[in-house]
Amino acid sequence: MLSCRNLTVRPKPKAPALVHGATADFPGGGLHALIGPSGCGKTTLLKGILDILPSEGEILLHGRPLASRDALLREVAFAPQFSIAHGKLTVAEAVGCSLRLYQKINDTALAARSGELLQLVGLAERADTLVEKLSGGQLRRLGLALELTTDPACLLCDEVTSGLDPRSEDQILAVLRALVERGKTVVCVIHNLAKLDQFDTITVVFEGAVVWQGPLAAMLDHFGIADALELYDRLSEQELPHWRERWAAVAVEEGTAAMMEPVASGAGRVAPERPTGLSQLCTLLARRWRLLVRDRGYLLLTLAITFGFPCLVVIFALGGLPQLKGLALETTGGFLETLQARAEYRQSAAETATLVSGLIIFQVILLCLMGSNNGAREIAAERGLYEKERMSGLRPAAYAWSKLIYTALLGAAQGAWMAVFVKLLCEFPGGWGAQLAVLAATGASMSVVCLGLSAMLSSPDKASLLSIYLVGFQLPLSGVVLALPAALVWAVRPFIATYWGWAGYLTAMTESRFYDAVATLDKGWLATPAAAVAVLGAHLLTGAVLVFWGCQKKCWP
Repeated sequence: MLSCRNLTVRPKPKAPALVHGATADFPGGGLHALIGPSGCGKTTLLKGILDILPSEGEILLHGRPLASRDALLREVAFAPQFSIAHGKLTVAEAVGCSLRLYQKINDTALAARSGELLQLVGLAERADTLVEKLSGGQLRRLGLALELTTDPACLLCDEVTSGLDPRSEDQILAVLRALVERGKTVVCVIHNLAKLDQFDTITVVFEGAVVWQGPLAAMLDHFGIADALELYDRLSEQELPHWRERWAAVAVEEGTAAMMEPVASGAGRVAPERPTGLSQLCTLLARRWRLLVRDRGYLLLTLAITFGFPCLVVIFALGGLPQLKGLALETTGGFLETLQARAEYRQSAAETATLVSGLIIFQVILLCLMGSNNGAREIAAERGLYEKERMSGLRPAAYAWSKLIYTALLGAAQGAWMAVFVKLLCEFPGGWGAQLAVLAATGASMSVVCLGLSAMLSSPDKASLLSIYLVGFQLPLSGVVLALPAALVWAVRPFIATYWGWAGYLTAMTESRFYDAVATLDKGWLATPAAAVAVLGAHLLTGAVLVFWGCQKKCWP
């Protein structure tokens, strides 16, 4: 059913090959073992067939060359060593979500199909258990169930029995045999050579090359061993060219290649109809909401900074804002009294200007920190899951839109709440609409920019660190707290969200003494609320471009 011809696989383009000219056949309707010493290229071979890693050579499905790997992925699924599923979902929710992402299915059929899959892998009694509560063997079985949601004709399994106790290993092998009895083709990387008698054929990989394919008895005879456990010792006795030449000679002499020709019995299979992008988007948003309310740690952190950061602003403002009541300048009295009043006014104005400017920039910086928390790990932390779901049929655009909607709305809501809370308690003057728009745009734009960084990187730690650096450089480069050279200010200002949030919020107060106080110290150009929202919108658009670009490129962690 599935074959490769002269397949060479590299970890990245132009890097030295890990698999060299591999040729292998996996007939339809069989359970096939893929074995070899650690590091010999077993998993690499599977990833090369699936185009997870760059490869050169020919892949055949049902005896015919493939025009593209997309045709392969409609019939072949990949079960990694460890189950890729959100730990805060129940087993039934994880399977049901996969079914909705990959198939156009109604609620009745969904319940029936989900129950059937869980029964097949022996997890029916664990349907309501959180994924994070499952044992190692149960996680492997869940992984198989998730891959079967696409109803593949062939399943490639990467060490799904490794590290398990004997009973759990036997349970996994029983599930694989049950799949074969249902007409599936299963290729399984396995380390336990004592279990080879349960497989129909065995493929031996040594130093990045296929050096044997056939049944167990023929393998023992070919390598001159009495027990499969002696295989790796025998392989180490000779160099790779020796085993390749022996295998080539046997294949030609005995016609093994012809014996291993793929079966075309599954060629007429009709793949399930894939749901629309909008349907996938709704499924992803529903899953993200469920994960948000289930993950108590993340939820409490998000609530703490959403409601705690505005409280910090108010705490710093208390005791300072009463100065504003003394800004009125009385012109009555003698000449000396007037001069003294004006001097006091200028001093009070300077102090108030520093206070007002600081409170505004403080709000904006805190919103940038919230944005970093919202977006920095959102994609990078689940990159492996996303890549796996994309292989199975998830549209990159649907995934990107789901993350954009979630982070942008969360950031905008935090910005709006910051504006309302501080404005009410600190009695900042200015238009409600303008100030709400500026702070909401600040929160949304920084959230999406950090989301874009998360989409470009496969490591959540690197994405978080880079986002924190980005926020850290916002304050000094904004030109608000440091006197920067004019050329430097206008070179970096378009990219600094804190400046636009600060200036847009401040200029919404033009009819008040707050603005007059700041204007006495800063005579420079200040962006209007409309200009600030426009530039912050451009930042958001840039972050969105990075998100779509990052989600389109292949980036396995």
